[in-house]
Amino acid sequence: MSDLYAHTNPRVRARVATLLSGWDRQLLQAIASRHWPAAEPVLPRLSHSANHGLLWFGAAAGIVALGRGTRSRRAAARGVASLALASATINTIGKRSVRRARPVLDAVPVIRRLKRQPFTTSFPSGHSASAAAFATGVALESKGWGAVVAPVAAGVALSRVYTGAHYPSDVLVGAALGVGAAFAVRGAVPTRSQLPAPARPLADAPALPGGEGLVVVVNRQAGSVDSAAPLRETLPLAEVVECAPDELSAELEKAAGRCRALGILGGDGTINKAATVAAAHGMPLAVFPGGTFNHFAYDLGIESAHETSRAVEGGEAVRVDLGRFTPGPDGAQTGHFLNTFSLGVYPELVRIRERWSPRIGGWPAGVLAAARVLRGEHPLEAEVQGRRHPMWLLFAGNGIYQRVGPTPGHRQDLADGLLDVRVVHGGRWPGLRLLAAALAGPLSRSPVHAAQKLRQLRIAGLAPGTLLAYDGEVTQAPRELLVDKEVEALTVYRPQALL
Repeated sequence: MSDLYAHTNPRVRARVATLLSGWDRQLLQAIASRHWPAAEPVLPRLSHSANHGLLWFGAAAGIVALGRGTRSRRAAARGVASLALASATINTIGKRSVRRARPVLDAVPVIRRLKRQPFTTSFPSGHSASAAAFATGVALESKGWGAVVAPVAAGVALSRVYTGAHYPSDVLVGAALGVGAAFAVRGAVPTRSQLPAPARPLADAPALPGGEGLVVVVNRQAGSVDSAAPLRETLPLAEVVECAPDELSAELEKAAGRCRALGILGGDGTINKAATVAAAHGMPLAVFPGGTFNHFAYDLGIESAHETSRAVEGGEAVRVDLGRFTPGPDGAQTGHFLNTFSLGVYPELVRIRERWSPRIGGWPAGVLAAARVLRGEHPLEAEVQGRRHPMWLLFAGNGIYQRVGPTPGHRQDLADGLLDVRVVHGGRWPGLRLLAAALAGPLSRSPVHAAQKLRQLRIAGLAPGTLLAYDGEVTQAPRELLVDKEVEALTVYRPQALL
């Protein structure tokens, strides 16, 4: 039986190939002979604009500029990463494996043909793979942006047959490979929907229909302060107070005296102040992300004012830990942090970044600050847990940071009672040492860095003028510090079923 199969199999394959080739030519002929007046001025230009992925890089930039949120940035980044994988696969494996000649253009009207005919092999279609990869990658992260991009991607795929650049099967296989590339990227870097639900205890909080009894303090200089407009629509009965940064603490204390729940709109530094006030008054906090980074809100599982509003109206909340350092800033007995506490190069980096960000934007300012700090700084000398040594960075996270992709940047539990402590030891090449520490994860030890889970951290022997950073704020550090946590000290609104 196997001899008969071996004898007939090549004939079967040849027959199937002939049928597919005939189907390809018939469909190409049908598309070429069909008159589509609206397509003639559009599809050839669309096909040309997608050369070298330029159309998709422009689309990614547009999503970032118009989206104004972390979800949009993630969608754009996932789309570009999916496109890169699809393009690399097609050009290194696909086109070299099946060396199919391009279609004969006799049946394609001259007005439809590309001005510059491609010189690579026909199978599979790289343009279609890139289009499908980008659109699928975007849609996996944001259905809204995916719906916007999908028709454009379909137009690019159709244009490759319309202009005679590819057979229909080239386009179909290319698109399938593009979709596969997007899902491969998702397998390596999970989307938000794939991440486990934040594991922290539920808390009792008052349900405030329409926001009645809620006072929201808005930092006028927050990175996306325009989020206050939809807030007034979703919670029309809430009181919204806008203030300058130097008025923030006073306004928060006033608001806490006349509300059932305290709301805050701003970045991590602004939210830090509100969290301290809410915890001191024993009232729940409603966090409306409005800063440049919004790390606490996103780790909490909130990405928009709509999600917070839904939780406020439903009385859905959780308890989270407050990081604490003693003594606190500016003579205070204690200071608090929701995200991170750090000594070494990072406080100076934050100081330079904040100085430049109003002029050139947050991300460029961060890159410039990192380059300047790593070039000019010297290791910090300090005594940590009774042992003195030089270090480039001491980092303490409020909760353990998990790996999402190549670097740690997400916490699954904000009420674990633990500090994620990482030390980058002094020595040459600080940039490489910091990168190695970031890639190593929350439990590691090497001559370059060390990472441990601790419940408290004692620091002593700091030189006068040493800076410390907490949630993006920078202040002078005392000579000795105790860093620990107030476990489940803060109640925060968060919908139980995240969108």
